[in-house]
Amino acid sequence: MTADRTLSVPGIAYGGDYNPEQWPEEVWAEDMRLMREAGVTMVSVGIFSWALLEPSEGTYDFSRMDRLLDLLHENGIAADLATPTAAPPAWFFRAHPEALPVDRDGRRLTYGSRQTFCPSSAAYREAALRVAGALAERYAAHPAVVMWHVHNEYGCHNAACYCDTSARSFRRWLRERYDDLAALNHAWGTTFWSQWYYAWDEILPPRATGAVPNPTHQLDWRRFCSDELLSLYTAERDVLRAASPSTPATTNFMVMDTFDALDYWRWAPELDVVSNDHYLMSADPASEIDIALCGDLTRSLAGGPWLLMEHSTGAVNWQSVNRAKAPGEMRRNALAHVAHGADGIAYFQWRAAKAGAEQWHSAMLPHAGTDSRIWRDVVRLGADLRALAEVRGSTGTAEVAVVWDWNARWALELPSQPSGELRYQELVRAWYEPLWRSGVAVDFVRPDADLSAYRLVLAPSLYLVDETGAANLGGHVERGGTLAVGFHSGAVDENCHIRMGGYPGAFRETLGVRSDELFPLLPGQSAGLTGQVPSGATATLWSERVRLNGAEAVASYTDGPLAGVPAVTRNGHGAGTAWYLATLPDPDTLAELLDRIRAEAGVAAAGHVPPGVEAVRRRGHDADYVFLIDHAGKGAEIPVPAGATELLTGKTLSGSVTVAPGDIAVVREPRAVPRTVGR
Repeated sequence: MTADRTLSVPGIAYGGDYNPEQWPEEVWAEDMRLMREAGVTMVSVGIFSWALLEPSEGTYDFSRMDRLLDLLHENGIAADLATPTAAPPAWFFRAHPEALPVDRDGRRLTYGSRQTFCPSSAAYREAALRVAGALAERYAAHPAVVMWHVHNEYGCHNAACYCDTSARSFRRWLRERYDDLAALNHAWGTTFWSQWYYAWDEILPPRATGAVPNPTHQLDWRRFCSDELLSLYTAERDVLRAASPSTPATTNFMVMDTFDALDYWRWAPELDVVSNDHYLMSADPASEIDIALCGDLTRSLAGGPWLLMEHSTGAVNWQSVNRAKAPGEMRRNALAHVAHGADGIAYFQWRAAKAGAEQWHSAMLPHAGTDSRIWRDVVRLGADLRALAEVRGSTGTAEVAVVWDWNARWALELPSQPSGELRYQELVRAWYEPLWRSGVAVDFVRPDADLSAYRLVLAPSLYLVDETGAANLGGHVERGGTLAVGFHSGAVDENCHIRMGGYPGAFRETLGVRSDELFPLLPGQSAGLTGQVPSGATATLWSERVRLNGAEAVASYTDGPLAGVPAVTRNGHGAGTAWYLATLPDPDTLAELLDRIRAEAGVAAAGHVPPGVEAVRRRGHDADYVFLIDHAGKGAEIPVPAGATELLTGKTLSGSVTVAPGDIAVVREPRAVPRTVGR
């Protein structure tokens, strides 16, 4: 019988990373008092405590952790107890210098930060499992421990190691994938540039070399690196699970703009609770869109609610300029994560550090103490989350799916592409933004996912797709669904082999088009568009010579070598409709096209919501919860059904809800009440 490994913290969990080892123990009592004042219900502990827990190999000192966990339990605060394996101590590297990672240029790095280990190191794996086992044996039955936090941000700093140990592990992985060298040579296309391999030992990681490395070699390396780190996670998780079968285990993903090292579709099924770290980029003028996109992607990985394990109350410390958050922004950020499926909100970290590499990173309790705007916002947020307790467990309501694939992302951004200007996340976000602005719910899916629940499927960028994924997407159209595909999609198979016969490769038949030559646009270059698009419409990044093969032209180029050539097409295929955007239209034109595609697919936008107000719907057992977040700072009066209530204030509403400038309202609509606004 499968153990029930669900998180037992009631309501919306609230807290952050708690690192009391950074402070004298007399501070701990104040921490407990302030945590209770803020409404903290769960903290992550022990994340970077290996050197203190195991001061020498096999010798443990649990006295500090014993006192800490007892203190948390006495104060009604749950512990997400971490294995400290993201930061091996100096004594480990003194004993095992070969465990230090090597970069692609052959330099062996040294210790003195974090994650300075080779993921393939047998010595590291042994030491990590030993300390994880010791923690599990001692604390499996401790009443404070409600979840295991395995490692921290796998791959953040050591996603790849190029040492000889990693080379041997890579070859082992390749043997399992290909079975024999003939299959590998075929998959890698090694007849090109005399790269044919006659022995497994000839194969190395894609270290620095004089020209462009083999693309499939690089792609398989990315796959291997993700799998190698995943094997470390599952090994630790299994040690913990053996000691406490019913305690859930997680590790914090990094679904955010700046990280692409791991294939989280492969990772997510291995987690009992999916959790994510999300940080804003200071240079992003519309970071609320990134919060929404990454929240929807994390919810999709989880198949439902998830935990926000880390974000920031204010400025971070690792960008060139670390922007502080504006008044109200911290609260909007946190509640937007809840709107997009988070059933827990946590920060790095509880108390701002006095020393160390992250001393200038914001925290729940800042350097200024309780007489600060951040602290007052932290306390207010705790009250908000208590008021939203019943939202826990509710899900999304999407009729639109966006295809997301890490293999396609890795392959698209390899060198020697027709254009080095293509960025996967930027292309997906360009399509996601109009849906977000229209209040349209979105799930993210693998190319081979079950699409039966969706009226509309969007594939903004799917350069690489295997036959199964391509057939699945084409089948969605044949069965009556709508599919829209972005340029340079379907071009290569899972081995990065170009599909012959013209572009867009795997989707030519479904889309009813064929392109014989690509014309990527230079930075700053644009092309005019005409047809069923706004006057003055333009396109950037990409163009190609499209020939209609059953499809109709929706828009064509007005100038340049492709004047008169279709740029956007629409094709009836089977019982459904397939669209092809063979370029990147300007934002207004793209939004208008996607609005038309969405409407024709039968997907409605959110009603009665003014521009600048984000509307998100979570569906519970007997009620819907509509989050209304004013990012524009103008305020709004929004109609709601009679009898609805606003959860943050507890007010019963009569016909409308007032959202103050920069504020949030969360409207509870009983299930019997017809849906009017939001997603």
